[in-house]
Amino acid sequence: MKISVIITSLALMMSLGAAQAADIEAGKAKGSSVCASCHGVTGISASDGFPNLAGQKAAYLDKALKAYRSGDRKAPIMNNMAANLSDADIENIAAYFASLKACP
Repeated sequence: MKISVIITSLALMMSLGAAQAADIEAGKAKGSSVCASCHGVTGISASDGFPNLAGQKAAYLDKALKAYRSGDRKAPIMNNMAANLSDADIENIAAYFASLKACP
């Protein structure tokens, strides 16, 4: 009896995790409109003044964007860009740029 409860619980947790997984396509759409002008659509910046985002770890990008949004990390342009992003937007954008190939 206990094993069936454990298995059911694990199956439920796995399905919830899959349902909450970041949406790379949504991240691409949002990132193309919010991030691309400075960081490039493919996450490779055309200017040395802006960092490349392609291939960065999603957890790093997520943490950085949330810090910009809250103001804990200071950069006026980024603070303004992140101000209206939801947690889901940030997770999706982070997943999108993490899925791209880093600059060689």
